[in-house]
Amino acid sequence: MTKIQEQEVAQTMKRDFYKLFINGEQVESSNGARTKVYNPATGEFLAEVAKATQEDAQRAIEAARNAFDNGKWKITPTGKRARVLNKIAAIMRSRFSELVELEVLNTGKTIAAAQAQLNQAVEDFEFYAGALVSHRGSVNNVPGQFHNYTEKEPVGVCAQIIPWNYPLMMAAWKVAPALAAGCSVIIKPASLTPLTAIILGEICHEAGVPEGVVNILPGSGAEIGNYLVEHDLVNKVAFTGSTPIGKDIMARASGTLKRVTLELGGKSPSLIFEDADIDQAVDCSIYGIYNNTGQSCDARSRIYIHEDVYDEFVEKFIEKTNRIVLGDPFSKETHVGAVIDQGQLDTVKEYVQSAIDEGAEILAGGEQIHPEGFEKGFWYAPTVIGNVTQEMRVVREEIFGPVVVLSKFSNEKEAIALANDSEFGLASSVWSKDGARATRVANKIQAGIVMINSPFSAFPGTPFGGYKQSGFGRELAIETLDLYSETKSIMSYYGSRPLNPFGL
Repeated sequence: MTKIQEQEVAQTMKRDFYKLFINGEQVESSNGARTKVYNPATGEFLAEVAKATQEDAQRAIEAARNAFDNGKWKITPTGKRARVLNKIAAIMRSRFSELVELEVLNTGKTIAAAQAQLNQAVEDFEFYAGALVSHRGSVNNVPGQFHNYTEKEPVGVCAQIIPWNYPLMMAAWKVAPALAAGCSVIIKPASLTPLTAIILGEICHEAGVPEGVVNILPGSGAEIGNYLVEHDLVNKVAFTGSTPIGKDIMARASGTLKRVTLELGGKSPSLIFEDADIDQAVDCSIYGIYNNTGQSCDARSRIYIHEDVYDEFVEKFIEKTNRIVLGDPFSKETHVGAVIDQGQLDTVKEYVQSAIDEGAEILAGGEQIHPEGFEKGFWYAPTVIGNVTQEMRVVREEIFGPVVVLSKFSNEKEAIALANDSEFGLASSVWSKDGARATRVANKIQAGIVMINSPFSAFPGTPFGGYKQSGFGRELAIETLDLYSETKSIMSYYGSRPLNPFGL
């Protein structure tokens, strides 16, 4: 495409109406149904989106199934497949500003957060473009004149159900490895935030992914999501979202023994030891909870501080929390964006009230706010809660908002016990200048990701996923390709004498 053509396409990203994307075409839903999406920062109407029906889902499944069975994509040489993935990344980079703008408008998150997440989405495609070249089987000579080799084959049609907190980045986390492995995909974006996922499907097609290999179905999770999960022509389900829904998906998928990858909830701890760099621990712990408005499965929403530095840490943490800027998501001065919608805002408020009712103390925030110019949006002040016990709901349950609880510990053994006292096990942070202690503690924490003296949990090439009820399977890494592949073992006899096992 010429630069002029690219600019024309980029300008069409902002639309009044977004259609389904099935078999390489933008189409309306079979019954003409539409849903409205809003800008969380302003509360204002943003666009209409076609609402898929089960009939539309069936069309998408058939398109994906035909595209896979006909083999055009799955037998595409790895070098060419890699070039297509790199082209997807290149197109995304060329329209970076437009994609960021659309993501901010649809989610209410800050422009800084959207830029970082889009950068990673681009890098995901680039990473898997390289990783797929080395994803291959093995050779093993079995004693007795047998030669065995294995092949990696794509698992088939994959239903990928995307959450609303990271719409484009989560779509990339799932689409990139699936395409790299040779699968066909049907993406079911969250109803609140479907816009950039729709655009991603169009970009994949433009980059050279064959018709039917990538399909986008915005619509009801209860109707469309369940239909995809239970359908016998779908081979795998990848889901990111809440633990209760993940359990339901696993049960539904069992009917056809689908492969399932689940990245679920979290209530992640951060441990601040007495020898930590307190200023750095404060700054990074603030980011660890309030980044993306706390609407992140890996948010470090439980902070445990050694009793010797508890008062110092809490004083600095509260002072800096009170300096966090909320407001215009497109301003680079803004630190924290809006909550996704009224329902989630109500959930956050209810959790904070439960903490008060149970005897906790609000140390900062604890209220809905109305930034100037954004009075109709969904905003909640960054909140710090102290004087909590392990039994309180705000300590045990995932809030998914800008709320953190603070507690103290007296020794390493207690810190580890507190960190592991959760049904979740996604992420965790350890803050200490003692490398031996940090490593020792990290090895004992029951979580899929442990960050030492850093708030960052996800980079392309680094496995991301959880223990316990935070799900299973790992995304973002080379081994993710195995989740989208079948391993076929082929045994060949090369001996000189005929085989006659029964001696007949």
